[in-house]
Amino acid sequence: MSAVLETRDLCKSFGALTVAENISFRLQAGARHALIGPNGAGKTTFVNMLTGLLAPSSGELLLGGEDISRLTPAARVKRGLGRTFQINALFRDMSVLDNVALGVAERHGVAARLWRSANSHREVREESFGLLETLGLSQDAGKRIVDLPYGKQRLVEIAIALGLKPRVLLLDEPAAGVPSLESGMILQVLDRLPGEIAVLIIEHDMDVVFRFAQCITVLVEGKVLCEGTPAEIAGDERVQRVYLGERHE
Repeated sequence: MSAVLETRDLCKSFGALTVAENISFRLQAGARHALIGPNGAGKTTFVNMLTGLLAPSSGELLLGGEDISRLTPAARVKRGLGRTFQINALFRDMSVLDNVALGVAERHGVAARLWRSANSHREVREESFGLLETLGLSQDAGKRIVDLPYGKQRLVEIAIALGLKPRVLLLDEPAAGVPSLESGMILQVLDRLPGEIAVLIIEHDMDVVFRFAQCITVLVEGKVLCEGTPAEIAGDERVQRVYLGERHE
């Protein structure tokens, strides 16, 4: 199966400090993949290199077979690489629909003209509301972000990312800060993501990881330790020693 996103010997150093070393990684089309590792493993560095926020010191980065290593973050988004962030960056005093509509309007090339009234554009409004329906948020369309439970705010971020029509969606700790009672809501939405989109989730909540992912990559000290199915990762003694074990002490 062809990889929609691939890195080949990706490295990053800050002077004498190496934070990513020869990371070779493949994300298959339609994959449900997770990236895990202890704090300081280099996960954020790796994702920032994927999205263009950080330039690699060496190595290759391919999206759909095209080398995107030198492209800006915006250019990568236009080629189908979407991302949510560990800390949300929503417009808190705007409505849910307006937040999503801004992302959709950006893809349509009309965001600069519409800004705060993005959903007044019929095509943008209909598409944005459709995304909210898909993610079970249609009843919250008119609510301000600040009035939503935090779990639903994270779902709005996913809706915005989907509005950009990504081929690859990077979810950076979608359950971070979400109360345990709301984490099931996150999983329900992840299960409803379009099957053609390849999803890479970076997450510390192992319940979310093991229920969502079909394949897991473990990163330790900037290197890939191992990769496998959830059952293989759960039973790997190295993973138990350096990561899973420490989280259950």
